[in-house]
Amino acid sequence: MSEEKAAPQSAVVIKKYANRRLYNTSTSTYVTLDDLSTMVKGGTDFLVYDAKTGEDITRSVLTQIIFEEENKGTNLLPINFLRQLIRFYGDSMQAFVPGFLEFSLENLGKEQEKFRSQMLEAWGADPFKAMQDHAQRNMAMFNDAMKVFNPFAAAMGGAVPGAPAPGKPAADPAAARDELQALKDQLAAMQQKIDTIANK
Repeated sequence: MSEEKAAPQSAVVIKKYANRRLYNTSTSTYVTLDDLSTMVKGGTDFLVYDAKTGEDITRSVLTQIIFEEENKGTNLLPINFLRQLIRFYGDSMQAFVPGFLEFSLENLGKEQEKFRSQMLEAWGADPFKAMQDHAQRNMAMFNDAMKVFNPFAAAMGGAVPGAPAPGKPAADPAAARDELQALKDQLAAMQQKIDTIANK
């Protein structure tokens, strides 16, 4: 029995000819890689056979569709992922990779609608902008937190303790030394508290 006859009845059979043209046997029309991509996205299964040899070349055609999509600027595959994937060729783990990737993508496909609705609920109509705003707020909070631990940042306005305020004369050296000593004492006390917490 040839591979073409063994193909699932639900799958559309595509024949690829020597001139690289693809022929959809169910519609009796020639199709392009873009057409096949649309079929995949629409959930239509198909198998591609070499018209001369009858060899199943579905895998290479699907890989070619991915290549074309990536060339259009739709970068779905991260560079590090591609590098790691190449490393698995010939590796002892190679046999496990296809099953793992298929399982992972199937789960992602099952959960994608749920994930979309959760994203909309959590982030609104533009989730990426909302995440960017959230990241900026987190960075602002981080900067504020760092100011608390920075002994040289003033409680208001970020002025350095002991430095003269704009329009005011500089404090005398003795007062500046007292303030510096007070800061050192505060740092020592803070360090002692941190050490106490760490040793608990």
